[in-house]
Amino acid sequence: MEGEEPVVSLVDVLEEDEELEEEASAVLGASDAEHCSYSQGYVKRQALYACGTCCPPGGAAAGVCLACSYKCHEGHQLYELYTKRNFRCDCGNSKFKDVTCKLNPDKEEMNSENKYSHNFFGLYCTCSRPYPDPEDEVEDQMIQCVVCEDWLHGRHLGAPVPDSVELQELICESCMNHHQFLWTYAAHISDPAVKPDPDQTKAASEDPKQEPDAEPSCKRPRHQEDGEGPKEEEPKGACRLKELQLIGQSRSQSGATFWPSGWRSSLCTCSDCQKLLLKAGSLFLLDEGDTVLAYETKGKSLERTNQSADPLMSALDRLNRVQQLELIHEYNDLKTELKDFLQRFASEGKVVTPDDIRQFFEQQQNRKRHRANGQLYSA
Repeated sequence: MEGEEPVVSLVDVLEEDEELEEEASAVLGASDAEHCSYSQGYVKRQALYACGTCCPPGGAAAGVCLACSYKCHEGHQLYELYTKRNFRCDCGNSKFKDVTCKLNPDKEEMNSENKYSHNFFGLYCTCSRPYPDPEDEVEDQMIQCVVCEDWLHGRHLGAPVPDSVELQELICESCMNHHQFLWTYAAHISDPAVKPDPDQTKAASEDPKQEPDAEPSCKRPRHQEDGEGPKEEEPKGACRLKELQLIGQSRSQSGATFWPSGWRSSLCTCSDCQKLLLKAGSLFLLDEGDTVLAYETKGKSLERTNQSADPLMSALDRLNRVQQLELIHEYNDLKTELKDFLQRFASEGKVVTPDDIRQFFEQQQNRKRHRANGQLYSA
C-alpha cells in the first residue's frame, strides 16, 4: 500500500551484508590494507585509487595503493579505479606537491612504467563522463576492457552485451583495432557467432589433406592451461594464428568483442606471436593469472583463510579471565534480549522494520552507558 514503510526482513539484511562483504573481499582481499605496495615493485594486479585532492584534473595523473588510500589520503576526494595491472604506487612521489607517503617515504620521483588514463581523474568510457554521473538518467552497466582497462557504458560498446557478461572478458573496439590480429581470433572464439567466408570454407572442406574434426596442431596441452604466466611456445614451425587465417572465417570488424572464460589459452605462443604481443604491449594476454577473475578468486581465498578462526574465540584469547567472563556475560545478555525483542513481534504477527532494529540497538547503547556510570536499569 502507498505510504507504508518498505519491509526488510533480517534474512534480507544478512544476505545483503554477505553479498557486500564478498564483493569487497574479491576486490580488496588480495591487496594489503596495512603496508604500501611500493616495495613490491610493479604489482601484477592490485586495487588502486586516484586522489582528486592531491592530483586534481589538469595536473599529472597518479595512482595510490589500498593502504595509502587509508593512511595517507583519508578524507580526500578519491576515485576508485577497481584494479589495474603492473602498477607501482605513486603516493608521495614528485606528482604529489607537499605530500609525503606516511608508509614508505623513500620513493623514486617517478614510476616510468606506470600507465595512466582519464580514469585517474574520475572520467570513464568513450564519453569521458564521471561514474556515477549525476547528469545521466539512463540506467546502464559499466564494463571494463581487459586491454586498456578503461570502463565503458554498455550502450557505448557498439555491440550487444551478452546475458552472461560477468563470465566473459571485454575488449573494446579501440583496442581491437590497435591489435588487428585479434579480429582473426574473434571470428573463431568471441561472441557473437562467427560468420564464415563461404569461398574459403568450401576450399578447406575440399582439401583431402584436411581432416574435418582434426584439432590445430598447436593446440595447448591441458597441463599448460592451469599455471600462471605466459605459456610455453608452440611446437616449432606451428602458428595457430596463421592456421586460423587460412581457415577464412570472418566477422564484422566493428564494435567491442566479448570473450569466453579461458579464451586466452587459445592464443598462439609461437615466437613470432609473442614478439607481436610484446611489440603491442599486450604480452599479458598469454597469462591466465592476469585476469580479474584470477585476482578476485585469490582475494576471496585469502579472506576465507583469515576468517577461518572464530572471531569471538580469537577475541577471548586476548583477554584475561575476568574480562572473558564479562564479555561472555554481555554476549549472553544481548542474545537473550534480542531473542525476546523479536519474539514480541512474532507473537503479535508484526513485521520488524529497520527503525525497530535501530531503536533496539540505541536502547542497548543507552543501557551500556547507564551501567558504565554505575546506574541500575530495568530489563
